[in-house]
Amino acid sequence: MNPHLNPWRVLRSAARYVDQFRDQVFVIKLGGELLARPAHRRRIAEQLAVLWRFSIPLVVVHGGGSDLDGLCRAMGVAVEKRGGRRLTSPAVLDAAKMSFLGRLQTDLLAELRAAGLSPVGLSGVDAGLVRARRRPPVTVDGERVDFGEVGDIEAVNPALLRELLAAGHLPVVASLTGDEQGQVFNTNADSLAAALAVALGAEKLFYLLEQPGLLRDRQDPASLVTEIGPMGLEAMIADGRIRDGMRPKAESILQALADGVGRVHLVSGLSADALLEEVFTNEGSGTMIHRDAGTETEAADDGAGQVPPGEVAHVG
Repeated sequence: MNPHLNPWRVLRSAARYVDQFRDQVFVIKLGGELLARPAHRRRIAEQLAVLWRFSIPLVVVHGGGSDLDGLCRAMGVAVEKRGGRRLTSPAVLDAAKMSFLGRLQTDLLAELRAAGLSPVGLSGVDAGLVRARRRPPVTVDGERVDFGEVGDIEAVNPALLRELLAAGHLPVVASLTGDEQGQVFNTNADSLAAALAVALGAEKLFYLLEQPGLLRDRQDPASLVTEIGPMGLEAMIADGRIRDGMRPKAESILQALADGVGRVHLVSGLSADALLEEVFTNEGSGTMIHRDAGTETEAADDGAGQVPPGEVAHVG
């Protein structure tokens, strides 16, 4: 039998990772574009259920950008973004509350429940989970920008998440936050996922995307970067290959790594079992970002992702 097709070899390999990650928290960030389609939600929920059954505690974080854009247009509310980040007027904030904590989260909770999980829907406002402050005007690409009702995270109290996990529940956190005066803010979901991962001491932080991972060429899915370090990520931001909506994601990844998260992964949320392949195989399926990796050019030169017989790449 071809050893690459031997199911027992695959099982033995996966068992190593099960032992390694049991009881280690994973934070999973889902983009709103993935939540809008029932087939994608179902596929993701089924993979999360597999991780959960292997005793890997999960915290899911979601935004809902595409759904929010559609709701704003239906309400006649302007959609504006700068540097890949949304400007949030009071009307946009009202729409975000309706979108994130309404249809999007409810449909996701129902799908997770159907997969055999016990999800609990939250936002950063619940039980003082996240304390934020209104973002002051900042300079973006040479322009002074007031982002409006956008919250920058000041502190995270993960006690509620730990209690829910200990009780066998899967927390699902929408990207709304608040301050001590009762103001609610729209907060970037990538930044929220990174902050929660740091506060929980997460083993891994995953961003599920529409693309297979980080691409050298955004138009070419075959240009996947399988492994990269912070310097390589910073270089791709500087030369413009990471821009628009990917830029705040990359910035949140850099912050998470700087604050102690060991591994961050960019994985397709569209491909069947891509998340499981990233967790339980040597080769992985997407992009792994960690402090010990080189630049993406070095990874390309080293043939990262191409695993010679008997060797291991993209491990951990």
